[in-house]
Amino acid sequence: MRGTTVDGPGFRTSIYLAGCNHRCPGCHNPQSWSFDGGSSMTLEEIMEIVREEDFNVTLSGGDPLCSPLTTLPLLKALKEDGRNVWLFTGYTWEEISANPEISKLLPFIDVLVDGRFVESLKDPDLLFRGSANQRLIDVKQSIREGVPVEY
Repeated sequence: MRGTTVDGPGFRTSIYLAGCNHRCPGCHNPQSWSFDGGSSMTLEEIMEIVREEDFNVTLSGGDPLCSPLTTLPLLKALKEDGRNVWLFTGYTWEEISANPEISKLLPFIDVLVDGRFVESLKDPDLLFRGSANQRLIDVKQSIREGVPVEY
């Protein structure tokens, strides 16, 4: 989604990746659960759009961390291009930190919105998240301190 203001501060380019194992009841984007969904794009095609828009970037989905091997090159390219990167995931910080394959993506993320959507905790007044259990985590500070630090 080009030029959105709902997936992080300011105007952002949101990139929605296909595939999610969490399948949270009440998810606002269940059509993204299939790993075969959406349309395929090369990394260069994505980066062309990002550069054309010239906004910071949010990765969402689906869940970008359900496909870490696909997401890592994109994150690296975004950071090399100087972008501030937010990433929405159903995994918690603790689950990510315990998983070596997924945790290696953390250095390329500025803010992580973590936790599965919980319909009974839905709150439309929350900033940049859908349910009260989800956190906005400052990734760099959290890595330094060894615990999740809220943004």
